[in-house]
Amino acid sequence: MKQFMRHCFVLCLGSILFAACKKEATIQPQEVNSTRVSANTESVVRLSEDFESGTKTAYAVGSVTLTSGSWTLDDALIGNLTADLKNGTKSVRIRNTGALTTNFNITGGTGTLTITVKHGTYGSDGNSDWQLVTSTDNGQTWQQQGNTVTTAPSLQTATFTMPAVASFRLSIRKTSGGSNRINIDDIAVAAGDTTGTDPGQPTGNDDDNMLMGNPSNALADVSAENNYLMVKTYYTLSYNRSRATPNWVSWHIQSSDLGSATRSNDFRADNTLPAGWYQVQNTSYTGSGFDRGHNCPSADRTSTSTANSATFLMSNMMPQAPNNNQQTWGNLENYTRSLVNAGNEVYVICGSYGQGGTGSQGGVTYTIDNGNVTVPSNIWKVVVVLPNGNNDLSRVNGSTRVIAVNTPNINSINTDWKQYRTTVRDIENATGYNLLSALRPSLQDSLETKIDTQ
Repeated sequence: MKQFMRHCFVLCLGSILFAACKKEATIQPQEVNSTRVSANTESVVRLSEDFESGTKTAYAVGSVTLTSGSWTLDDALIGNLTADLKNGTKSVRIRNTGALTTNFNITGGTGTLTITVKHGTYGSDGNSDWQLVTSTDNGQTWQQQGNTVTTAPSLQTATFTMPAVASFRLSIRKTSGGSNRINIDDIAVAAGDTTGTDPGQPTGNDDDNMLMGNPSNALADVSAENNYLMVKTYYTLSYNRSRATPNWVSWHIQSSDLGSATRSNDFRADNTLPAGWYQVQNTSYTGSGFDRGHNCPSADRTSTSTANSATFLMSNMMPQAPNNNQQTWGNLENYTRSLVNAGNEVYVICGSYGQGGTGSQGGVTYTIDNGNVTVPSNIWKVVVVLPNGNNDLSRVNGSTRVIAVNTPNINSINTDWKQYRTTVRDIENATGYNLLSALRPSLQDSLETKIDTQ
């Protein structure tokens, strides 16, 4: 049945928009412009660099070893100041006509290469232009890809596509603006036969926050405003501009994620949202009767203060009835961490859907923050439990424990989360998502149609 569902698409109005045939559901799925994707997509991430691992404090030309390999920074450094636009704690800062270049070849592939780059102006500096150029002869000659990009005073994502090649190097070159500086962050390259697939697709590597799949085929493209992929260091999410909440958030927890860092409580707007998008503020839920409910919990990221602080971005929040958040959901989160402390690692996907919840003030509320934030009717979570080990995807089998919970967003909720266990398939019916899409269809059918009873 599920294999049929994945291929039941309707072509509408001659555009390349697909609607997944819906399984019978009692709740209408929210609109996310999503396409259900099969697990056998051949798109694969070839490069993902967030510049968090390197140090270079001077503009003088020099090489720095990062997670992805060695890069040359010419009239550029790795910045970590408040004025540096960044996703995380660091980004590259380039001045004059400086450049950022790989000293290694990136493996290409077949079909189309998709390259995404986060960029913006440093501090109060004026705008500058930059180009993405590539070389297929080890840096002897270079060719510009796409159009010249102009920075803006907020972190935005530029997307480039090019025909796939066997291997190549890439360079980002600042071409105008004089002493005005720009920030560059989160460079990703994906290759494959599936055009339009974003580099945020799961890598297949252990501990990837999205290893179990991209449930809504979210894209890091501003045109996908209600299904906008945001790949962060400590979790990955699909953001919905219209609702001003995540559609879903995905993350991995292992023992090294649980430490002694204290709760930061530094709720704040996410300034990495595209320019012009409404930014929910730390005070936006005040007086509403709803908590600033974490999707990825604070207590799941206590290895460092930086990790904990990352969970307090408002793009990770949803309006949650206080008793749901503090009791029912809190109990489920504590139980999940107890599984990790008992020798397991877990992959978690959490989200919300629908409209209309009941908070501490009583009565159904549909929006808060002057209509800017949608209050969901339901909050759900899926937890895949694996004993500690390697090659995680290959270790998922028909006996793997999968916990699926779907709660109403009401303050009169039962504190026992086990009362709200359901099947993954039922959550898919309600949301239109394809959860656990990285697994083969037959295994999905086996795992997604069972209710956990442990």
